[in-house]
Amino acid sequence: HQKKSRNNSRPSASRPSATAPVESWGAKLWLFPSAAGLRSALSKRPEATRQMCCTRRRLAVLERGGAGVEVHQLPAGSDGARKPKCIKLGKKMKIHSMDQGEEHMLVLSSDGKPFEYKYSIEHARFQCILQEKNIIQITCGDYHSLALSKGGELFAWGQNLDGQLGVGRIFASTSTPEIVENLSGVPLVQISAGEAHSMALSMSGNVYSWGRNDCGQLGLGHTYIEFLACGGSHTALLTKSGLVFTFGDGKYGQLGHNSTQNELRPCLVAGLVGNRVTQIACGRQHTLAYVSDMGKVFSFGSGKEGQLGNGGTCNQLMPRPMKLPSSEELKSESSTSVKELIMVAGGNQSILMWMEKENSYVNLRRKIPTLNEGTVKRWIADVGTKQWQNTKREIREIFSSPACLTGSFLRERIDGEIISIHLDLNAARNTFKELTQKDWITNTITSCLRDNLLKNLPFNSPHQEALEVFFLLPECPVMHDSNNWESLVVPFAEAVNKMNNQMSRVLEKYWASLKESLFISLVQMFKRAVVAQLHYWTESSENNNHIKALLEVLKKLYRVNQTKCQLPENIFEINELTQWLDFYVDAYRRSSWKVDSVNIEYPVIFSRFPFIFNILSKIKLLYADSLLKEKKFQACMRLAGIVDQEGSALSLLPTFNLIVRRSHLIEDVFNQLNQFENEDLRRELMVSFSGEIGYDFGGVRAEFFYCLFQEMTRPEYGMFTYPEEASYMWFPVRPKFEKKSYFFFGLLCGLSLFNCNVADIPFPLALFKKLLDQTPSLEDLKELINIVLFSDIFMYLKYIYIIVHWDKNDVDLIPDGSHVIVNQTNKRDYVSKYVNYIFNISVKAVYEEFQRGFYRVCDKEIIEFFHPEQLKDVIIGNTDYDWETFEKNAHYEHGYDSSHPTIVMFWKALHKLTLEEKKKFLVFLTGTDRIQVKGVKNMKITFCCPETLNEKDPIRAQTCFSVLYLPKYSTMERVEEALQVAINNSRGFG
Repeated sequence: HQKKSRNNSRPSASRPSATAPVESWGAKLWLFPSAAGLRSALSKRPEATRQMCCTRRRLAVLERGGAGVEVHQLPAGSDGARKPKCIKLGKKMKIHSMDQGEEHMLVLSSDGKPFEYKYSIEHARFQCILQEKNIIQITCGDYHSLALSKGGELFAWGQNLDGQLGVGRIFASTSTPEIVENLSGVPLVQISAGEAHSMALSMSGNVYSWGRNDCGQLGLGHTYIEFLACGGSHTALLTKSGLVFTFGDGKYGQLGHNSTQNELRPCLVAGLVGNRVTQIACGRQHTLAYVSDMGKVFSFGSGKEGQLGNGGTCNQLMPRPMKLPSSEELKSESSTSVKELIMVAGGNQSILMWMEKENSYVNLRRKIPTLNEGTVKRWIADVGTKQWQNTKREIREIFSSPACLTGSFLRERIDGEIISIHLDLNAARNTFKELTQKDWITNTITSCLRDNLLKNLPFNSPHQEALEVFFLLPECPVMHDSNNWESLVVPFAEAVNKMNNQMSRVLEKYWASLKESLFISLVQMFKRAVVAQLHYWTESSENNNHIKALLEVLKKLYRVNQTKCQLPENIFEINELTQWLDFYVDAYRRSSWKVDSVNIEYPVIFSRFPFIFNILSKIKLLYADSLLKEKKFQACMRLAGIVDQEGSALSLLPTFNLIVRRSHLIEDVFNQLNQFENEDLRRELMVSFSGEIGYDFGGVRAEFFYCLFQEMTRPEYGMFTYPEEASYMWFPVRPKFEKKSYFFFGLLCGLSLFNCNVADIPFPLALFKKLLDQTPSLEDLKELINIVLFSDIFMYLKYIYIIVHWDKNDVDLIPDGSHVIVNQTNKRDYVSKYVNYIFNISVKAVYEEFQRGFYRVCDKEIIEFFHPEQLKDVIIGNTDYDWETFEKNAHYEHGYDSSHPTIVMFWKALHKLTLEEKKKFLVFLTGTDRIQVKGVKNMKITFCCPETLNEKDPIRAQTCFSVLYLPKYSTMERVEEALQVAINNSRGFG
């Protein structure tokens, strides 16, 4: 029925206008232009319309209830004689929504199945597409289609000459839907398609675009967006605050910038600023914008057919209100209003419908499922069987999809806000904690992650909001359950390792922002998985690859910690490796891990991942490196049943034998070392003191090193310099010994370490840094000279010249430095030169000899696994005595036990000794008073009392095995007397 305008005059043919609204049951409808055929097509009640979409050639109307679609040819004749075509989906099948292109229609059934209809095919029928997927949104370009699944996957098919499918390559077309991989994991909220370009809007307000860009319709830039709409070759964006941005083809003014120029990037429509736009729609060459609190619809662009509603056919370059007969009725000032405006911008048409909010058209767009507070409360409440099944399905939907899970915890953003992370991780933490209080929810979540989500992690995505699922997953408690290391943590690690460098940097930047406790928790998650893998160790390459994946992620975290977090490095150490790695036997039985079908030997593992090994593991490797070259290892092989008595896995390597006099210890050692200078000394050292017992299994050697280093490092001996009031020694500037002596000293330090001994050499940490090619610092100088000179340097600059007083001499650090005063501009350079002179320049020759000797014995590749502090501890040991633990660890044989009267008296007497006396007892028992890194807690003393001993016999010790032969003394006086004899005669072997 044709309605007259307010002045009751027919619009002329040259000036199309809208009809007065078609009214029924409180709903109204306006048409632009108001051709009779179009009016006839929409003669039904507006509230009976579920949806309509309009192209240049067709108007499709979906009736309420979704039974079928009426397709009207355009332009409709003036008499409306052309009958519409009614298309139905099938018996008992209802249509939820639809869209159409130039030659095809796409409908979505109520149960989420998309169907395609080709207009060009005679007797065409709907063909089901993506039958196995649950689809929630569809959209059509001219000759291509997009579909968004409930799980957040975006599919595209049709023409692709301009890349409008977004599948990463150009080809003519495809009828098979392909997933848009680049958007995998991005929680999308809306999709739209133009003539040959496509757009998608994420839940966090980011816009993604692809396809033809000849007019700049892709924008290639975006802000925080609430809604988007694609025209033929232009695009409009609506922000949360009601601003409109347009870009692309501007030939007809459809961008609203008072210009006909194209825009390559989103540009604000200034004519709408000050009015909060709540809806936008794009026709082929025109744009509509609704300002709800004014009750006005603004239009701009092509008006050739009267689609702008301005009473004429002129184009508009700026937004102007459409001339509606009763515009005041479109006012919707609050969310409590009962009416809603629906705008349809077709090829050359504009249709406005003012209807009740309850109408299905108003709530047509479906969204991917996400978690909210109400959902969580409903899940954890006690529910009946039927509802429990629905809850389980909802859990599966959300926790099987990276997009749905990420979309559940997005932060609220304000317009224009720039944020580094879109997620509210605190909310995620609290929600996961609440959900996992219920065992059945925990089990369901675990199976969803294992079977679905982890297999679909978007590690290839170039978009951060897709990768944020990697931030989210470690917050879920099931990832930290020790039972889930293989099913959850390993595949998570494998996905992390597959990221490209750019995205890996994004993840590492996030890790660097974590609080200390959260970062440590993340490290522990992967460490636990490594330990669990070791417990289930097999020699299959698959398990080795599991280990590799976990260690590679730990390596990334270690790198982040080094550069950003700087937490203690021991948080990465896996102490269980010390017990698990048996280098002595495994070196032949299981000498390598197979990774990527390549054998990786233990040293290579250490070099790749040294940070996971604690100092005891490193010592194991160091000593194993020694034993592998010694005949002792061959004995171990025989004990393990690996090498028989006749056969040999290793040749019997010779030992390095020294016979020395106590009275001429250094002289004898240097003379003999001189004979072996050019030989390989990486052998077991066997020492015998002249006139005493012969070679043994280590006790004599321990005392040899103890006595030798004590003699060589005495200040009176003069080999090293001791700065005034310092407790450490350093190399002299002008040594009185020849350089070869320092070579021998270094060689002896290497021999001590190679033979599992400790050496009491009071060097500062700087030496061990230099051995590891690290540069000593000002802190190291403070340790050496034990003064606060440089702490007060800034207070007394006027008294300091650029010289150094060292080893009884003044040296200019720069030319004529004794006349140059240190000031604010040169103080840092002065300190740097000071440190460099003492630790490097002044001792270069003698230190290089020492280092050459040390590495003649020790393998530098293995030594480099240690940190300087660790290397210092392992070379010189420590004096961290724990005498109570020493007693608790004692072992008793031959009639002795902890309650025996002699044993009780012995411990009482030992604890009464002074510290120096106790140290002498250790020398008597073990050959040295230095404790190896594993500490006194691991030292064991064994008490024996052979039948041949009596009350008059002294205490004796077998130093190689820390065995104490203690006669069964009957009185405390006799015990104390025997103990004093032992500690005062602690050197020498009878």
